[in-house]
Amino acid sequence: MTEITDFDALREAMAENSGQPEGPARNARAEELLTAAEKLNVPLAVIEALGHQLKVYNYSSEKGKMFVPFARLLRMWDERPEDFDEYETHSLHWVFKWVSAGMLDQPHVPLASIEKWLGEMEHRYRLAGHSERAVRSAEHSVAAHLGDVARAERAYAAWLAADRDSMADCHACELHGQGWWQAEQGRDAQALELWGPVLEGEYTCAHEPHTALASSLVPLLRLGREEEARSNHLRGFRLVRAMESMRGAYAEHVEFCALTGNEARGLELLAERPAYFTDDGQPQSKLDFMSVVALLMDRLTGLGLGDRQVPGPAGREWTARELAPHAREVALALAARFDERNGTTHVSERARARMARQPLVERLPLGVRSVRPAPPPAPAAAPVPATGQPDLPALLAEARRLSDTLRPGAVEAWAAAAEAAEGAELDPRDRAEMADHEAMSLGPEGTGLFERAAGLYAEAGDPGEALAARARGAYVRALAGDVDGAVAAVTGPYDEVLALYAADGTGIRQTASVVMSRARILTRRAHGAEGDPAALAGAEAAVREVLALVEGRTGEDVRLAARVAEARAMLGELAGLAGDLERAAELFARGAAAFVAAGLPWFAVEYEARLASLAHHLGDMAEAERALRAALEHGGAQLEAPGRAQLHLQLAEVVGGRGEAVEAARHALEAAHWADEAGESATLGAWARQQLGGFLLRQGRWAEAAEVLESALPDLTAETHGDGAVVQTQWWLGDCLSELGEHRAAAERRLQAAEIARHWPEQHDHATLAHLAGESLGQAGLAAEADRAYARAGDLWRELGNIHGLIRSLRARAWLALRAQDGLGEARGLMAEAVRECEAAREAATDEESRQQLVAELGHTHRQFGDLLARSPSEEAEGAPDREVFEEALAQVVRSAEVFASLGDGALHSRTGAELAAGRLEADLGRPADAVARARAVLAAYEGHGGAEAGDGEDEAVRARRAEAEQLLRLLAERPG
Repeated sequence: MTEITDFDALREAMAENSGQPEGPARNARAEELLTAAEKLNVPLAVIEALGHQLKVYNYSSEKGKMFVPFARLLRMWDERPEDFDEYETHSLHWVFKWVSAGMLDQPHVPLASIEKWLGEMEHRYRLAGHSERAVRSAEHSVAAHLGDVARAERAYAAWLAADRDSMADCHACELHGQGWWQAEQGRDAQALELWGPVLEGEYTCAHEPHTALASSLVPLLRLGREEEARSNHLRGFRLVRAMESMRGAYAEHVEFCALTGNEARGLELLAERPAYFTDDGQPQSKLDFMSVVALLMDRLTGLGLGDRQVPGPAGREWTARELAPHAREVALALAARFDERNGTTHVSERARARMARQPLVERLPLGVRSVRPAPPPAPAAAPVPATGQPDLPALLAEARRLSDTLRPGAVEAWAAAAEAAEGAELDPRDRAEMADHEAMSLGPEGTGLFERAAGLYAEAGDPGEALAARARGAYVRALAGDVDGAVAAVTGPYDEVLALYAADGTGIRQTASVVMSRARILTRRAHGAEGDPAALAGAEAAVREVLALVEGRTGEDVRLAARVAEARAMLGELAGLAGDLERAAELFARGAAAFVAAGLPWFAVEYEARLASLAHHLGDMAEAERALRAALEHGGAQLEAPGRAQLHLQLAEVVGGRGEAVEAARHALEAAHWADEAGESATLGAWARQQLGGFLLRQGRWAEAAEVLESALPDLTAETHGDGAVVQTQWWLGDCLSELGEHRAAAERRLQAAEIARHWPEQHDHATLAHLAGESLGQAGLAAEADRAYARAGDLWRELGNIHGLIRSLRARAWLALRAQDGLGEARGLMAEAVRECEAAREAATDEESRQQLVAELGHTHRQFGDLLARSPSEEAEGAPDREVFEEALAQVVRSAEVFASLGDGALHSRTGAELAAGRLEADLGRPADAVARARAVLAAYEGHGGAEAGDGEDEAVRARRAEAEQLLRLLAERPG
C-alpha cells in the first residue's frame, strides 16, 4: 500500500477504493485507510475514513460490521460536533437509516435496542430540524419485519404524509419500499404502479432499479404479465450479477427461475455465486437466499431430478435431493433466530410460505440458453381393466381407429398393443398390422419387418395389403439411399396390384398405397437426377396415376383424401425441380389446402413451409408470412420442437423484414425456446438467440439484448454459422454495451469483431468496427488505444476511398490528442489534415451530389476545428496566448459559416450554429458589437420560418437557434459597458 502522508492523498485513496468492486477486498482496504487517517492527527480525516468504512460495509455482504464505526462516529459527534464539516454532518444523520435497517437484519441485536435506536433517531432528527419522513419510513420497516400490519400501515401513512427533506431516501428507494409493502399485502397492481418510474429509469440510484426489477418479478407473474417479467429478469439480473451486497435481489431472480420452468437457469445462477451459500454478514439476505434454494431444489426433485448434481455450499458435492433439506434447515434456523428476537412467528411463516410456492408459469422462455432439465417421459400406460390385465381388444381397436383415420399417435398405439400382446395368441391380421407399424417407426431400418408384415397379410388373406407392405419396404430403401434398388423392388408389387385390382382382387385403398409408394420412389429418383427430363417426366406420370386412380373416389375415406392432397403437393415438388417456381408454389398451396379440407392439417405443415420458402425466393413476402403462420397453426400440438423452431425463426425474419421488431422478437424467442427443447441449442438455438438479440436491440432494449447475445456467442462458430454471424453478434453486443455505458467491454467486442473482419476481401466492415472501437476506447478513457484504433480505421477508409470516414477518424484523433498534456499542437495538425483531405476530395469530386456532401463535411470540420481551439486554452496556458488561440478558433468558425452558406437553405441550421459560435467567441474577445450583429443575423435568418402562429408544429431546430440567439443578446446586454 502506498503510504498516506496527507489528507489529499487519503481522499484520493478513498475515492479510488469507492470505485472498486463490492466485497471483502474493498472492505479491508477501507480498514487500512482508517488506520492511515488516524496517523494524520486530523479529526476530519478520521471522520471521513469512518464514513468511507461505513459506506463500503453497507454495500457488501459484511453489513454487520457497520455498527462499530458508526458508534465511534456518533461518539465523536457528541463530543466535538465542530470537527464535522457540513457534508459529514449530513452523512452522519443519513447513516442512521443504514444502521437502523442493518439492526433489523441482524437477529442478535435485541428488539428493545432497535426500538430504542428508532427513538434516538427520531430525537436527533428533530434536534437537527429534519422532517420525520425518514423516521416513519424506518418505523414502517420495523413493523413490517415484525408482521405488525396495523402499526406498519400507520407508519406507512405517516411516512407518505411527512415532508420530503434532505434526510428522506432518494425517490427511487422510497418508491421501491412503498411498492414492496403493497406487494407484501397482495396489492400487486398498486406495487407495480409505484415502481413504474423506477422501472422506467426516471429515478435511479446505486441500488435502483436493481432491487425494484427483482421485486417486480413475482407480482408480474401473479398478474399474468409474463413478457414484462421476462424483460425485468434479464435487465435486472445483469445489474445485480456483479454486486456482492445484493444477495436478496439475486435470490429473487433464482426464485423467478424456479417459478417459471427455468430450473436450469436457476442452477446456473447458483453456480455463479458460491459464497452466497455461506456468507454470514447479513443473516436476512442469507435467509432469503437459502429459502429460494430450497424452493428450487424441491422443484427439481418434484420433476424427478432429485439425483442431479447441483451447486451448493463448498466442501462436498450435492444433489438436489440432499441440498433441499439442508437449505430448508438453514433457512428455518435463521428464521427462528429472528422470531426469537422479535417474539413472533412472522419470519418463519413467511419463509415457509416462500419455500412452498408453486410454479406460476409452466415454462416461460427467456431467450438465453437454458434447457429444461426434464427426465425422459414415462411410457403411456396401457388401459387396465378391473382384472388387472391390459385390455388387449381395446388397445387393438384404438390402434386401428387411429391408423385408419391417420391420427397422430397411431404408431405408438400399435406399439402399446404389441407390448400388451406378448405371449398372447393373435390372428395373422393383428400380427401383420403390429409388424407393419413397427416397421414404420423404424424408417430405413424397417425393411425386413415390412417383408414380415407382407407375409402375415398374405396369411390373413389380404394379398393387396401384402403388396402395399412390400411397396412400403421398397420406399424405405429409397430413403436409405438405394433408389435404384427401390425402383426395382417396387416394380413387382406395382404390376401385381394393378392386375389384382383389375380382377377385383383388392380394393382402391391398397392399390393407391402401392401406386403412391412407386410415385414417391420415382420422385426421389428425380431429385437425384439433376433435372433429367426423363426422370421428371416419369415421376410426374407416376404421381398423376395416383390422382387418376383416387380423385373423385375418396368418399369418406381419409386415407384416400390424403393420397390426393399428397399427390398435388408432389406435383409442386416436381415443378420446383423443373424450375417452374410459380407453378410449384400454386401446387403446394393446393396440396396443403386439400390436407386441411380432409381434416388432416398437421400433414399440411410441410407443404406450407415449402411454400413459404418459395414465396420468399420469389419476393412475395406476404405469401411467405401467411404460409408460415398457417404452418404453425396447422401443426398445433403435433408439431415437433425442431420444426416449430424453424418456422418461428423464419417468421421472425419475415416479420422483422417489414419492420415489426416487437413481433419478430417474439417469434425469435419462441424459436430459441423450441430449439432448446429439441436439443439444438448450439446450432439452431444459437441462430435464434442471435436474431432475438438483434430485434431487441432495434427496440432499444439494450440490457436484454446484451444478455441474449452474450448467451448466443459461445455457441456461434464460423464452421457452423459462418463468421459473418459471429461478427454481427459481436457488433450488436458492442452497440448494446456502449448504450449501457460499459465502454471498455464494448471496445473489446468491437475489436474482436474487427479482427475477424480483417481477413475479409471487402474491408468496409473492418473499417467501421475499428472506428467504433476507437469511440468506445476513447469513452473508456483509454486515449492511446483509441488513437491506434482510429488510425487503423483511417488507413482503411483511405484504402476504400471513403473520404468521409477518413475525415471523421482524423477529427476524432484530434480531440483525443487534445486530452494529452501539451497536446494542442498534435490536435491542430490532425484537424488541419482533415481540412486538407476534405478540400482535396471536394476538388476531385466528379458529380454534384458528392461535391455537396463534401462541402458539408468541410463545414463541419472547420466548425470542429474552431471548437477544439476554443476549448484548448484553459488546458494550455494563461494570458496572452489565449487571445491568439481564440482568434484562430474564430477564424475557423467563421470559415465554417461561410462554407455552410454556400450550400443555401439546406444547411441553414448548420450555418446559424456556426454564426452563434462565432458570436460567442467575439464576445469573449471583447467585440460585443460584432457578437450582437451575428445574433441578430441569426434571428433575421429565421424570419418566416414559423413563430407563435406555428404553435406546436414549429420546427424544433428553429426554436433552438432563436433561443440561443436571444440568450446571447441578453448576456451581451447585461455585461458592463
